[in-house]
Amino acid sequence: MRSINGLAWCAQAVMEATEAMKEASIGAQAGGTSEIAPGFEPERIATHLSGCAEQLGRAPLSGLAAEVAQQQAARLRELALEPPQDLEALERNLTVMEEKLVSALNATMAETDLLTLREESARELAPYRSRMKTEQIRQVEQQFLRKRLLEKCDLPRLSLFYMSRQ
Repeated sequence: MRSINGLAWCAQAVMEATEAMKEASIGAQAGGTSEIAPGFEPERIATHLSGCAEQLGRAPLSGLAAEVAQQQAARLRELALEPPQDLEALERNLTVMEEKLVSALNATMAETDLLTLREESARELAPYRSRMKTEQIRQVEQQFLRKRLLEKCDLPRLSLFYMSRQ
């Protein structure tokens, strides 16, 4: 704790905070840099996107879910052909695509199947509910349901963070 001795101290404190902010931001990438992050080489990304497209293409779906899966598969094939310029933008795009797919699955899946998944989620979370806030519980439930829904339909996670480690 410092005492304020005048305006000169404020200027020094601002300079210290600025330096601390610079040090904290070291390693943060500026948008549009051409440096490739280890593990996110264009070939690996293309392989991941192509594999996801293939898995979506052969998924045993019907109706709206099948239509959305085919659209997403076509888009993934397009993305696989383009070298990624901005990984964050690509990841956002993949997240939106996955959300659209999950929404279609929720709309077309039988209520009994969705109810079973929600009951399973409630059982899994029961021991932890007392230690979690409502927001955390809702977020974990949503993540659990998304994961189980995709697994049940034999669909891939599209995020770059689910790329194989090979």
